[in-house]
Amino acid sequence: MTTNESPKGLRLKASRVEIDWHPGLPIFSCEPFLKAVSDEYGWLGGFTEGGTLRCALPYTIIRKPGLRMVRFRVETIPFREELCIEEEKSFLNSAVEYFRSARMDIIIPATTNAIFRTFPDAAVVAPYGTYILDLRPSEESLWNNLHRKHRNNVRSAIKNGVAIRTGKEYLNTAYEMIRATFQRSKMGFMGFDAFQRYVLSLEEHVKIMVADCQGTLQGCAVVPFSKHSAHYVYGGTSPNPITGAMNLLHWEAIRHFRALGVQRYDFVGVRIDPEKGSKQEGLKMFKSRFGGRLAQGYIWKCSLRPLKSAAYSVAVRLLKGGDIVDQERHKLAHSNMSAVQNEAHG
Repeated sequence: MTTNESPKGLRLKASRVEIDWHPGLPIFSCEPFLKAVSDEYGWLGGFTEGGTLRCALPYTIIRKPGLRMVRFRVETIPFREELCIEEEKSFLNSAVEYFRSARMDIIIPATTNAIFRTFPDAAVVAPYGTYILDLRPSEESLWNNLHRKHRNNVRSAIKNGVAIRTGKEYLNTAYEMIRATFQRSKMGFMGFDAFQRYVLSLEEHVKIMVADCQGTLQGCAVVPFSKHSAHYVYGGTSPNPITGAMNLLHWEAIRHFRALGVQRYDFVGVRIDPEKGSKQEGLKMFKSRFGGRLAQGYIWKCSLRPLKSAAYSVAVRLLKGGDIVDQERHKLAHSNMSAVQNEAHG
């Protein structure tokens, strides 16, 4: 259903609102984080015709020579009660018009922690998902929901002397390990100054966790969090880690965030129907075996000014072979997207 087809009362208009973050909202919507990743940022609110604020969508502006790009850092945040799909779609259509009027050039794909339930009419769309583990059950229940191989690997890592440590003092070593892991996959990673600014902006709302065996680092994870969710945004491993080191790291992270009262552990991003035998299939299987549910939705981009958007697309295609929407959009017609209207917000 498009905006023009939305019944009266389900249409939402996008307008700038003051940032009003609290720990019950996703950490990526807080002002210190948004400010750390962009000089221009804010929240768009979705208002009913009667002026009731129904939702918000945090955004950042990325400026490159001759190009102004909008990037969302989290999906639409509903207030009071869940939005219906028609409401959210009308809000996103209005958001597109807001940024077009603000003379932005393109809305680029959101960060991979942002899984949208729907998308604006003019968007180029791909299916995407993430595994989300509910941390409210007992620790015993969470342990029993781990796949048998994961439980065996956790036990093996403990037996072999792997220990999990947490602290900001591991920022430098975690950065080097993450960057090296990206390089092994022929992917670039942000510079150290940007990484440090990212982590420090989150203050007490981020944990750096490492898996250590007798002084040798086996793996690491950077996990921003609030009461709403903990997000496994960046991870790295040594070239030949001890079996089970990362299984143990995630299990201890699950225990740690549950003890802090965090509601969900988000493994942040999986591709839908990855190629058999590919690294992406292996990552999806690894994440799925911790017992979480697959929240399946969309990742999208939208042209605001055709010539500038085309310039972005050409540049990204030359540099990276296309962005994530380009790489995954062919799967849209083949994926079972009836499940999309399920719980992308949880």
